[in-house]
Amino acid sequence: MKIERQAKILELIVKNEIGTQEELTAMLEANGYNATQATISRDIREMKLTKVADSSGKLRYVAFKATEDDMNEKYIRIFLDGFMSMDNAQNILVIKTVSGMAMAVAAALDHMDFPEIVGSIAGDDTIMCAVRSVDDTIMIMGKLKKIVDHKRP
Repeated sequence: MKIERQAKILELIVKNEIGTQEELTAMLEANGYNATQATISRDIREMKLTKVADSSGKLRYVAFKATEDDMNEKYIRIFLDGFMSMDNAQNILVIKTVSGMAMAVAAALDHMDFPEIVGSIAGDDTIMCAVRSVDDTIMIMGKLKKIVDHKRP
């Protein structure tokens, strides 16, 4: 039900100028969806909806879309915040992180979409990445070294 309701919310804000939760609730009810104000508020947060002013200055809900560059910068920041060192064992890339940061750094690596990395497993301060080949391991280490060298003073 939640997925369908959120899809309808997105459809409604695209097709209509909706500026308040009350307006959104009323439009949902008119379309057969009964939801409380708290549910609508939670949906708005989960869907990362935001308000923008239209040409007349009236605020309306829109879906926030982070650009790929914005998101990539966030993942790079997470990677750099936790990264300590890296080494390889054949086609396994081993990354050492600050204690407690391995999961976050592994998630950042996953979202950075390196085609060389097949998957990763994270502990507390160590990540093991399965890489397609030894050559790919060397290549990905070079890419990560560039990020570290470029972003760190």
